[in-house]
Amino acid sequence: MKAPAARIGGKSPLRRLEPKAGYWAWYLLPALAFYVVFMAYPLLDSIRLSLYTGNVGSRAFVGFDNFRRLFTDPELSLRFGNAFKNTTFFFVTHMLVQNVLGIIFAVLLTNSHMRGRKLYQTIIFVPTTFAVLVTGYLWKLLLNPVWSKPFLASLGLQALAKPWLGTESTALILVALVSCWQWMGIPTMMFVAALRNISEDIYEAADIDGASPWQVFWRIKLPLLKPIIGMITILTFVNNFNAFDIVYAMENANGAPGYATDLIGTLFYRLGIAGQHPIGIPDPGMGAAVATLMFFMLAAVSFLILRKTQTKE
Repeated sequence: MKAPAARIGGKSPLRRLEPKAGYWAWYLLPALAFYVVFMAYPLLDSIRLSLYTGNVGSRAFVGFDNFRRLFTDPELSLRFGNAFKNTTFFFVTHMLVQNVLGIIFAVLLTNSHMRGRKLYQTIIFVPTTFAVLVTGYLWKLLLNPVWSKPFLASLGLQALAKPWLGTESTALILVALVSCWQWMGIPTMMFVAALRNISEDIYEAADIDGASPWQVFWRIKLPLLKPIIGMITILTFVNNFNAFDIVYAMENANGAPGYATDLIGTLFYRLGIAGQHPIGIPDPGMGAAVATLMFFMLAAVSFLILRKTQTKE
């Protein structure tokens, strides 16, 4: 029989090492301070700023007038409506191209009979490591007919050497497809991780029941991917409604040509930071109003998506 642990100062050594109640709060303080300083405070200050007009030193309280003007002023409402429509199209394109292909690639990459899976996985993910501005400028050069015409002519495809980014009907879809190409690796890897987490017993039971590969995907894999599909949808939604750099790199902050690629992010930049062309005088209050509207919309939509897709334990 072991002797009881020696006591020092009337307490067992093991008992003295036990953490005190509430010790975990000290570990949360750095994260809480970071959140308050860099997230909560800017958000609350943006909401406050949306109630003012003018620049520093000449600001005046106008209440909700900035929001009213955003929907009633002829020029502002036209620009805001166009930017919202373009951003919605940008988001839908990512959902149909980036995320659907992400599921398809994930299914292929988790197929044990497929060779070279690690190589393909690397090829798909590598573009996400590129800077967005670099990606945008490179694709801008590739899509420029001055640069691409000699190469396309050598392939007999000189008819494709057109100013795609200078045409209103094609500029936005091309910018969206370039963005899909760059970020496809992230949803693909998330789907791969989710598929690998599905128990092999489920697949074996389906195989015993004679289920075809399509039935396994449609009735087993896809339903079990529902929570991760919801998370990826929210990430895509938030990122697309904050998109700015890819448009800035491939077109410009004015959403050329003819505002065809103008997104909520570029509109916010012009209104609140750079100033609307041709005057060039920024209105931080109007920019903050756009940001505030987008925040509450993103929060509401994200909440609804979570309720629909996250399974209850």
